[in-house]
Order: sequence, then structure tokens, then C-alpha cells
Amino acid sequence: MKRAAILGAGSWGTALAVHLARVGHDVSLLARDSGLASEMARRRVNPAYLTEIELPDTVRVTSSLSDALAGVDLTVVAVPSHGYRHMMRAARPYLLSGATIVSATKGLETDTLCRMSQVIGEEVGDGHPVVVLSGPSFAIEVARCQPTAVVVASADLRATERVQEEFRSPYFRLYGSSDVIGVELAGAIKNVIAIAAGVVEGVGLGQNALAALVTRGLAEIARLVTAAGGRRETTAGLSGLGDLVLTCTGTLSRNRHVGLELARGRSLEDVVSGMKMVAEGVKTTDAALALGARYNVELPIVAQMAEVLGGRSGVRAAVEALMLRPQRTETA
Repeated sequence: MKRAAILGAGSWGTALAVHLARVGHDVSLLARDSGLASEMARRRVNPAYLTEIELPDTVRVTSSLSDALAGVDLTVVAVPSHGYRHMMRAARPYLLSGATIVSATKGLETDTLCRMSQVIGEEVGDGHPVVVLSGPSFAIEVARCQPTAVVVASADLRATERVQEEFRSPYFRLYGSSDVIGVELAGAIKNVIAIAAGVVEGVGLGQNALAALVTRGLAEIARLVTAAGGRRETTAGLSGLGDLVLTCTGTLSRNRHVGLELARGRSLEDVVSGMKMVAEGVKTTDAALALGARYNVELPIVAQMAEVLGGRSGVRAAVEALMLRPQRTETA
């Protein structure tokens, strides 16, 4: 059988492990918590995430990085952005020469502002083809075999085609792209806009306001993507508009949930501490704002979310500040 490793046993990592097993792979799934790894191996479910999904027999759960990567030439990294560099640094000695690395994390490294593919390059060198997987994809729906379409982006066409072939199924479709910058930035920044969408909904501002937020949020994403060297058309695709719509409106969205709870008066610390899964938009907000400053790109929605998350503004004041900004032409 074909072999693959998934680093990270959260909801997305578990869903991808289940999916790859279903399409013919022998999968090693790394759970960094040895207690969780043992329980998953015994119960054949992930008791912390996706509790209803049974692990196929060809998914082997381990807490050993060397064990997970032994003899594997397709590695999927699905750990949160704040632990990404540590994971890649630890994985480097065990990666097979030339092994393809698939990044399935949507975020930015907060101190360096690096995209995840850049972190991979810095930590493991350029001897491994890197493919970014992104797009509108709630983990539970993939695990339930519900139709999903995503994007895989790489500078290496053969690596892109390999991942398309290895991951494809009747319910999982992958479109190729060479715009790694656009795909990664769109996937990261949409999480910030989703927090704002939760705020809009939680305050009860209506569907008009939500539609305006999503549209203007996409404009911010497009400005930053093009300034950073990505392509504007990427933001109109699955990794941009598609993922933005899902994350801003879907009831399973963690980032939207954060905004909803903030609008209801809960503190950020209280909201985040009560969540099992990571809402990447919380950590991405300041990084996105800093990246905007680096490229001299105005990001008003991101800026207001930074004020709210930092406790310097209330949610209603942030919305008012956005509405009362100087008016301009739409495409300026």
C-alpha cells in the first residue's frame, strides 16, 4: 500500500488521516499527547475531536515522530501555526530524502510573519517538494465523505499533480495552482474576517452588514495578496472567496464562534480557554496587520479586529469606526 504520515491529531489531521486511509493509504497519525495516542489506538476513534468517526484499520496512531515518519514519502502537517516550526524542526531528521510535504495549516507565524510553507523551507531545507492544501473544508464533513473541493498549490507541478492523485476521491476534489503566496495568505486572513463576521451576527446587525463585511473583507485579502506577490484571481477561487464564505457563515466555524461570543460580552481569554480547537484568526490578526504594514496595505477590518481582540475597543465601537471611515470608490 501507499504510505502517508499525518502530523497532528486534531480534527483536521484526523479527518485527513481517515480520508487517506479510505483512498488506499497506510497512514501513521501522530498525536503529540501520548495519552491521546493510546486512547485513540484502543478505542479507534479520536475522543477529543471527531468522536463519531471510526478510524479505519489502516490508520495507525503513534506519539513517536520517528515512528510516524519511518519509510514515509508523503507527509501532511496539520498542527496549529504556533507549533509549526517546532514540529518541522523535530521532524527534519526523520524525513525521507525528497519526501513530499503537504501543509494543511492556515495561519501565519506571529513573530516572523512567515507563511507555513516558508517555515517548512527554513526548517527542512529545499530538498522536499512542498504543497499547500487549502479551501473550504470543515473537517467533519470530509470525514463524513460529504462533497468537498479544495486547492493544492506548489511551485513544483509534479508535486501538485501527485497530491491531486493521492488525495482524490468521489467526494474530495482538488484543483491545482502555482500561486502558493495567494493560497496561503487568503487561507490565513479569511480567519480574521470570520471573527468580524461573528461579531456582526452576534450584535444583530443583519444580513446587509454581513454581506458588506464579506465583500470588503475579500477586498482586503486581495490587496494584501497582490502586494505580497500573489495573484488577485486566486482570491476569487476556493482558497479565497470559497473559504471566506464558509468560515464567515458556517455554524462549524471556530473563528466565527469567537466573534459571536465576543459580541455577547465574553472576554477573549474566556472564549479561547473554553475551546478545544484552535481558532487561528486570533493569533493571525496582529500578524496580518504587521504584514499589511510591511507592504503598505490598508486593512481596516483586520485593524478593528486587532483593537477588539486586544481589548482596546468594544465590538460596537469597532463596527462604527468601519462605517464612518472616509468614503471612497469601491475599487480604489
